[in-house]
Formats: sequence, structure tokens, C-alpha cells
Amino acid sequence: MDLVINRFTVAILVVGCLVAWFLQLIALSPISPNPLILKHSYTREGPYAKNNVLQAVEKLGEGMLDRPEDTAVDSQGLIYTATRDGWIKRMHSNGSWEDWKMVGGAPLGLTVSTSGDVLVCMPNQGLLKVNDDRIFLLASEIDGVPIRFANTVVEASDGSVYFSDSSTKYGKFFLDLLEAKPYGRLLKYDPITKKTTVLLDGLGFANGVALSSKEDYIIICETWKFRCLKHWIKGEKLGSTEIFIENLPGGPDNINIAADGRSYWIALVGRIRSRTLEFVYRYGILKHIFATYPNLLEWIGFQKRQAMVVKVGEHGQPITSLDDSNGKVMSLVTSAMEVGDYLYLGSLHANFLGRLSADKFRV
Repeated sequence: MDLVINRFTVAILVVGCLVAWFLQLIALSPISPNPLILKHSYTREGPYAKNNVLQAVEKLGEGMLDRPEDTAVDSQGLIYTATRDGWIKRMHSNGSWEDWKMVGGAPLGLTVSTSGDVLVCMPNQGLLKVNDDRIFLLASEIDGVPIRFANTVVEASDGSVYFSDSSTKYGKFFLDLLEAKPYGRLLKYDPITKKTTVLLDGLGFANGVALSSKEDYIIICETWKFRCLKHWIKGEKLGSTEIFIENLPGGPDNINIAADGRSYWIALVGRIRSRTLEFVYRYGILKHIFATYPNLLEWIGFQKRQAMVVKVGEHGQPITSLDDSNGKVMSLVTSAMEVGDYLYLGSLHANFLGRLSADKFRV
């Protein structure tokens, strides 16, 4: 009888400890998660087949660039990139690099405007305009709501600026992903009125933006929904939104129009999609654990060191992909920009800007 009582007491203590741990876990967790249930139909075949083409990249500015996420080119052919040590750097035609402007923080997406200024997205600040003389803050809030996670920017020919605010709640991507509630927005800055407005909200980590060649719609990436949307800004479909491509094999980061003016290059960042991770995404208790102990995410392969970019046609059909499946040379690729006979590749992991020659990527 004493043995039965002791076993019962131990069981009660174990259950009590588990309940106490669970309640403490919920109390400490920074998120209030929703389940994220994804389709399983994508395969690494056809346009998504493994090829390791990205292992052939030339390493530009190796050792001089701290995780250059995005790239832009001006009318003179100068290549700009923003690095995580707060610099906007540019590469001249002779291959030399210049520390052009220190903007501080960790700048993300950038583009060169028609006036020659560089527009830069700054988390926890907003949208900046940078030139040789000054750094201007163009937009930092909308109706009192801070632009917390300005991420990627593009400018139209009329000077209108479209940019993403990835999350109005979190400044860290993995928390937004684990909570799986749509806090992202697509914003528009009007250079005449100096006002910023919301074009689209309720997005799953709004990320890369691209204008069509006719400037009648914008494509915006939703990273943790593994898809891109098409939002019409002109014509009969003005204001409407539709799915451009979905069920991608990785989270879309930046997107850029290709040299043909009809297709797009989409960088898929890391490996935030796998069978193990998709299991985690489904269950709140697991999300609380990983949000409270984020180092465990690396243990299960979150943002595994690999790289992939996809070329997609104007109707959202995948055309081809380029990858480094084991991250031997490129990993965590965040942008792919086609300029002349080269594809320039940014990364959240590399200390260089990747450059791939046309004979390796044109089909």
C-alpha cells in the first residue's frame, strides 16, 4: 500500500511540475500564436530541381561587406548595397568598393530613385532618403502607428514610393512567424503631399516588393505564407488583390523584375520550410517553447545554411531555380537583381556580394 501511495504521490508531483512549467512557459512566452498549416504539394522537381548553380558565384567585396541584404543600381552603373554594420556601400565600374554613407542600425532594402537619391528601409526608423549631402527621414509613422519594420522599397516613374512594413508588432522575424498572425503592410509614400498611406494590410510578414513594367500592379512577398500577392494600383482592377504565386519551397524575401521586363527573380531565404518545422508551426505549445528558447530553432534546422532563388513568369508560373543546396558557397540569399549580364545576390550570412554570369542563369 505504501508503494502505491508513493507512486501516486510521485505522479502527482510530476504532473504538478509539468503544469507549473507549462503555465510559466505561457507567461514568459512573448507570443500569442495561431496555428500555421501549409500545403505539402511542392516538390524539388522540374523548375525547383536541385542544381547547385549558385556555387559558381563570384565573390565581390569579400571580407568588406557585412551581410549585404539587398542591392540597387544607379544610372551610371554603380552598385549599392546596405550592410548590417550600418553602411551603404557602393561598387564602382573598376570593381573597387566605397564606404559611401553611414546610416547606422541595420539597413535592409534599398533602391535608387529617379533623382539619384538612395531610398533605404530602416527597421525601427522607417523610410530614409540618402544622398551625398544629407540623410532624410521620409516616413516614420502612419496616424500615430510606428513603421516598425520597414523592409523593402521600390519607386514608380511618377515618384511614388511603395514599401513594406513587415510587422507592426515585432522587430524579429522568427517571432512574427511563430505567432502567425498577419501584422504586415504595404505602404505608399507620396512625395508631393509627404504623406504615407496603407495600401494593403493583414499580410504575413510583408517583405519584397516589385513593380510591373507597366506599373499597373505591385507584387509583394509574404514570407511566412510562402507566397506572393499581386496588388493592382491602376486600371480596371484598381485596389484588388490576387495570389501571384503560392506554395513556394521557401519563404520569399526580396523580388526584382528580370531584364526581360516580364519575369521576376524571387530570393527564398533559408530553410524556414521543412517537415519538422511545419510540424512546429501547427502547435501552439511548440511555438511557445521556441519563442521562449529561440536557440532551439537552430537545432531543428530553422534558416538552414542553404540558398535558392526562383525565376517566375508574369503570370506566376515558375520558370527555373538556382540553388546551393548545402550552403557550400551561398546561404540565406535574400535578393537577386539582374543587371546586364550578371545576377547580383545579397545574403544574410555572407561577407560578400555574389555575382553570377548570364551563361549560368539565362534559359
